Amino acid sequence: MNFDELINIAARLRAPDGCPWDKEQTRESLKPFLVEELHEVIDAFEENDPEHIKEELGDLLFQIVLQSQLAKEEGLFDIHDVVDGISRKMVQRHPHVFGDRDLKTSEDVKVWWDEHKKKEGKVHDSAIGGVPRSLPALLRASKIQKKATKVGFDWSRIEDVFKKLEEEIGELKEAINGKKQDEIEDEMGDLFFVLVRIANFVEVNPEDALTGTIRKFDQRFRHIEAAAARQGRKLSDMTLAEMDVFWEQAKKSEK
Repeated sequence: MNFDELINIAARLRAPDGCPWDKEQTRESLKPFLVEELHEVIDAFEENDPEHIKEELGDLLFQIVLQSQLAKEEGLFDIHDVVDGISRKMVQRHPHVFGDRDLKTSEDVKVWWDEHKKKEGKVHDSAIGGVPRSLPALLRASKIQKKATKVGFDWSRIEDVFKKLEEEIGELKEAINGKKQDEIEDEMGDLFFVLVRIANFVEVNPEDALTGTIRKFDQRFRHIEAAAARQGRKLSDMTLAEMDVFWEQAKKSEK
């Protein structure tokens, strides 16, 4: 099958005699599926399985085609308009490839692109504008901070960031001792934000870093469960010290 056939499938599902479920969907009701499919693509990338990646990219592509079908039914645009728009945008954004502009480095491209956006009037009302609100919090914090850094709102030394980290830890301890939940939440947020700043300082994607740690925890915890099961025991009947023995075994097996 080809792309046009996929478009026809989406239209057929939405037709009066199509699928009852698909016919009921709206742009809003489909949003969670769009987000879910995107994250499943990312998971497939992490697994590095070409067949799985291909499958999940297909699922994501169908969500885009289906959203475009809904827009077509409303007389707004269709998938061909989407393809045309992004094609034109890519050509305009790469005059060094499709035109005669001389941009030799990535930095040259970034400088030109910022100038191009200004000419198009695509300038936000704030230096930290343009970051999607729906991004995961760590990723959004990272992008906002990088934008602030571009205009000089940043520490010059990582040692200063560590001082701020110590300050925020102290304030979090005070909030916890005061047992005021709103203050605890506020200070936790401040602490996370400084940790993201440290990640940016050392050029580490905080979302990737936390994802990697979660993956490690998942693997090690499952090792504990499996080891306990082989002994005919439940985790709830074990002490933390006993479970920690299996945890250390899991860490050693990773090396």
